[in-house]
Amino acid sequence: MQSTASLPADQFDELLRRLPQDLDLDALAHQTKAIERKREIDTGADLLRLALARGPGGLSLSETAAWATMLGLARMSDPGVKYRLDKAVEFLDAVLARQLADKAPGAAVRWAGRTLRLSDGSCFRQPGAKTTSWRLHGVFDLGRGGFSHLELTDQHGAETIARGAPVPGEIRIGDRGFARAPSLHRFRQHSANRADFIVRVGWNAFSLIGQDGADFDLITHLRALPAGMSAHEVMVRARLGPLDRALPLRLIIQRKTPEATEAARKKLCAEASRKQKVLDPRSLVAAEFIILGTSLPAEGYPADEVLAVYRLRWQIELAFKRLKSLLGMDRLPTHTERASRSWLTAHLIMALLCDDISQEFLDSSP
Repeated sequence: MQSTASLPADQFDELLRRLPQDLDLDALAHQTKAIERKREIDTGADLLRLALARGPGGLSLSETAAWATMLGLARMSDPGVKYRLDKAVEFLDAVLARQLADKAPGAAVRWAGRTLRLSDGSCFRQPGAKTTSWRLHGVFDLGRGGFSHLELTDQHGAETIARGAPVPGEIRIGDRGFARAPSLHRFRQHSANRADFIVRVGWNAFSLIGQDGADFDLITHLRALPAGMSAHEVMVRARLGPLDRALPLRLIIQRKTPEATEAARKKLCAEASRKQKVLDPRSLVAAEFIILGTSLPAEGYPADEVLAVYRLRWQIELAFKRLKSLLGMDRLPTHTERASRSWLTAHLIMALLCDDISQEFLDSSP
């Protein structure tokens, strides 16, 4: 398989044609001050090609310098390549932003007029780091089979369902990390209540109020549910700030199989033992259930269909796995903030180009 670095000029031109048609790379490079005066690399296309060779092309700084000389692109030293790519961070960010802005919402997957999108995140470490150095926050459009939002932050960037502006008719799906009442409230507000959410809920994720206005104890409710595998529903509200109205929530509760319950409880016990903590017995009760919180009404969105749609979350997990295994994003070789950002962003630009290419194969598949 050819790497980006080994592509002959005619194939690279084909890659450039997959970028948004009105994207002027030269103008963007000057606007972001990635190119300020005539040097070895004096066009936006050449700068992008250099970044792709160093990033998803898998070349070291020395190899990138040698490759650029061999190709007739530029005569550069190792420090010269690093300096040029460090200056290109804002340029690469702008290219990525334009690619994402060019993505139209995908077709409805299950419900007419509704775009299903998945939220998730992934972590990256710089060489020698013992904890997370960078977080990638993504939104994956199921109807289009590709990312509609990608955002790179440092280790302090928290997961929130509000990353990636909602579109009217969207249903955003997230796991337990996205079950936070303030961010769900902002998500609904930003869409003028025209976008909905489905999130996995932990037993202590929200401070809940029942329909009667009294505190709602989720564990007590779970213990009182009848045996059997039928889904149960209950309408509650999640408290926000002291001046905000509580967030309406429809909880959908599905009992797990005995095997799945046992596996979940063993995992909780092992985790508590590893961290040398006392396991809260309420966690063992909640381990018997899958609990979803959604803003979708019961009419038109039955519980079994909402549960089925939530299970599509594995699609974004596969997408992140492809970024790490196929594009090699998990092998971050850089040590500085700007070098890491340019290296990672070059991979994201290539990932969006790969999304577009894969759609052609899917459209022509028998």
